[in-house]
Amino acid sequence: MNKHHKEKIPFLDLITPHQELKEELCDSFGMALERGAFVGGAAVESFERDFAAYCETEHCVGVASGTDALRFAIMAAGVKQGSVVVTVPNTFIATTEAISQAGALIDFVDIDERTFNMDPEKLREYLEVECYIDENSGDLINRRLGRRVGAIVPVHLYGQTADMDPILDLAAQYRLPVIEDACQAHGAEYFSRRDKCWKKAGSMGQAAAFSFYPGKNLGACGEGGAVTTNDADVARRIRMLRDHGQSQKYFHEIEGFNGLLDAIQAGILQIKLRHLQGWNEGRRRAAARYRDLFDDLAPHEPDWATGVYHLYVIRVQDRDRLIQRLAQADIGTGIHYPVPLHLQNAYNALGYKKGDFPFSEVVASEIVSLPMFPHLRSDQQERVANEVMNFLGVSISAQDREVVAAR
Repeated sequence: MNKHHKEKIPFLDLITPHQELKEELCDSFGMALERGAFVGGAAVESFERDFAAYCETEHCVGVASGTDALRFAIMAAGVKQGSVVVTVPNTFIATTEAISQAGALIDFVDIDERTFNMDPEKLREYLEVECYIDENSGDLINRRLGRRVGAIVPVHLYGQTADMDPILDLAAQYRLPVIEDACQAHGAEYFSRRDKCWKKAGSMGQAAAFSFYPGKNLGACGEGGAVTTNDADVARRIRMLRDHGQSQKYFHEIEGFNGLLDAIQAGILQIKLRHLQGWNEGRRRAAARYRDLFDDLAPHEPDWATGVYHLYVIRVQDRDRLIQRLAQADIGTGIHYPVPLHLQNAYNALGYKKGDFPFSEVVASEIVSLPMFPHLRSDQQERVANEVMNFLGVSISAQDREVVAAR
């Protein structure tokens, strides 16, 4: 029997990378204590420069959370109070919280059932059928809500980018800013067929939001977030929004928020950023091993995407029984996300009903997130796959086992 066979396989391993970096992280914390600089300052500016370079953007502005990042990006992009911002129902509620807290109205388009991300054709239908151009103002108006459409927020879910070329083309046609929700996509890449080059998540829209919640591919030891952008004016406005609207100390150009990234987290993130590429490659290797084991059950990765597998999500019938079986085998799992946002109690007042976004609904009823982290071993994955395939009544071939062991 494999000596690892009875160990618990966690859904996420936050211990190993911190043990490996413990000395560097403690040194960074000690430096903050010596300097007495805990909010903003040189450590934050240094991380902002490095993360902007990593994302291949001109600017990065560190903030207190991913939710702050998206909210500030929406506001800084010029989305007016009461405007409609279009996103997807298959995402964490922070996406829509950011929209409503920016003073905008939430509306949805459905997802592509294979990628779980915004379906550009559904977006086209929304803009062409559910909206019209006002002859006097030239604004795009949502027929049902009678409000101006102000922006599009595609979500790069689970570490894979949305199909950005057609989304950006539609946005340009209707003069709408695109703000990427890249909170799960640090380092993910998209091949633009239009521009014939690979682009980093966070570099394609007018601005993009990242979260550094501890479980993310690049995670702080606490909360944190950032906005990336190539628009200097957007970056300037976000710097004011995150710090009570100040252009300089005690001079408030606008009413802002308390949303600064603290220096200790920035120092930790800068150290971890040096390892992010290697960690992402570890996740991709783990995803390839799962793919060899699962075959048709593996999530779809289009040829225009290089995902970073923040999560590894499969779809199965009778999900709850599978989760129970895996728990009995000491294998951790998650569900991201069990109830699409348009059916959440928090949004009852928006008037959506079951059947409005059928792909989001069917996906939400079947998805299971399996263990995924950079240090996941092949023998652990084989054990996960064995349990899943046995549950489904399928056995893993000896050839597949050999391929996985060799990776």
